[in-house]
Amino acid sequence: MSPEFEQALIDAVALFFLVFLRVTGMFVVSPIFGRQNLPVYYKLGFSFFIALIMTSSAPIVSPGFYGNAPEYVYYAAREFIIGASIGFIPYLMFSAIYMAGQMIDMKIGFSMVNVLDPVSNVQIPITANFYFILCMLMFITVNAHHMVILTISHSYSIIPLGRLNMDGEVMATLMRLFSDVFIVGFRIAAPIVFTVLLADVALGTISKAMPQINVFMVGMPLKILVGIVIMIVTMPTMLIILGELFKNIGNETVNFMRGLGAG
Repeated sequence: MSPEFEQALIDAVALFFLVFLRVTGMFVVSPIFGRQNLPVYYKLGFSFFIALIMTSSAPIVSPGFYGNAPEYVYYAAREFIIGASIGFIPYLMFSAIYMAGQMIDMKIGFSMVNVLDPVSNVQIPITANFYFILCMLMFITVNAHHMVILTISHSYSIIPLGRLNMDGEVMATLMRLFSDVFIVGFRIAAPIVFTVLLADVALGTISKAMPQINVFMVGMPLKILVGIVIMIVTMPTMLIILGELFKNIGNETVNFMRGLGAG
C-alpha cells in the first residue's frame, strides 16, 4: 500500500467520522429519532448509513487538520454540538405542546395525573401526553422528519466542517425561538383556559347566590367536562397551528444554522 493511498484512506475515515458525529448529535436530540425507548444501536446504525450517504453525495469540504490528534478531537466535539443544536430546534417546537398541555391540565384538574414521556423519559401531564401523540402524528404526516434529515444534509454547505460560531446573533435567535414556544403554547391552550376560567367565575357566582350547593363537588367534574368539550371543538384549529409550526421548522433551522456558520 502506497503512502499516498494510506494517507487518503486515513483522511476519508477521519472525514466520515466527523460527518457521523454531526448526524449522531442531531439524532440524539431531535424528535422521532431521539426517543428514549428507541434502542441505541438503531440510532447508531441509522446515523452510520445516513453519514455514509452524505459523505459520498453531499458537498462536504475537508477541513484538513487530521495530522493533529488533539485538534481533531476538539473539532469532533464541535461537530457533535452542531448536530445536537440542529436537532434541538424541532425538539424546542415540541416544548410548546408540553406547555399547552400543562396549562390545560392545571385548569381542568388533571395536573396530578402524570404519564411517562418516552422521548424525554420524564413524567408529564396526561393532556400534554395526548397533545404530544397528536403532535408526533402531525410531524410524520407533513413529512417533517424528512425535512430534519434534509436539513442536516444542507448544513454542510451552511456550516462547513470545523466552523462553529456562538455569538450574540445565535443567542438572540434562541431567545426568539423560546419566546415563540410560549406564544404557540398559549395559542393552543388559550381557548380551554379561558373557557374554564369563565366556568370558575360562574361557579363562584352560584356559590354566592346559593350557598347550600357544594360548589367543589360540582365544579371539578364540570371543569373536566367543559375542558374536554372545548378540547374536541378546538382540535381542528390546533392541528392547523401544528401544521404551520412544523412546516416552518426548516426555515427556522436554516436561519439558526446560518448564525452557527457565520464568521
